[in-house]
Amino acid sequence: MPLIALTGGIASGKSTIAARLAELGAVVVDADALSREVVEPGEPALDAIREAFGGDVLQPDGRLDRPALGRIVFTDGTARQRLNRIVHPAVVQRSHERFTAAFARDPHAVVVYDVPLIDARGVGEFERIVVADAPAATRRRRLVELRGMTEDDAGARIAAQLDDDARRALASDLIDTGGSLEHTIAQTDALWRRLTSRA
Repeated sequence: MPLIALTGGIASGKSTIAARLAELGAVVVDADALSREVVEPGEPALDAIREAFGGDVLQPDGRLDRPALGRIVFTDGTARQRLNRIVHPAVVQRSHERFTAAFARDPHAVVVYDVPLIDARGVGEFERIVVADAPAATRRRRLVELRGMTEDDAGARIAAQLDDDARRALASDLIDTGGSLEHTIAQTDALWRRLTSRA
């Protein structure tokens, strides 16, 4: 019952790896999806965000206005830390519920936690840390060309995340995602073979 963390910087190709692992049979728990769940109307985290950042970060229907909040937190480190203190504990709790449910359904499952942010304090619960690794210049280009961000916005998003060297230092498995899709998939398939042979 291996529990694997899959991490990587924004636009690193992490989602491609997660999708391939799901195709191969892994149970993928997506931290980004959970972070959206925990700020839905009625969730305590959304109330805490409104109290911390004001009503301007909510849409007229009461849902979170992500672009408005993003403009605040991706240019202000203190604001970003405040947001993380609200959302992170709720995501951790929800993720552990999903891990428990997955292993209850299949004690031999390979569960992959697709998580953009991880640091040395959070690695102990995982059997392996898989890092999707692409150069910052490649990720910046992807954000501009594929997601329509400005150069400044792309640079701010990359700078707001964990330093690449620090992320690599956590890796038990490093997947080079700076090249072709085929190269990324081949490495992911090799990772799957390692995970399932160990299991």
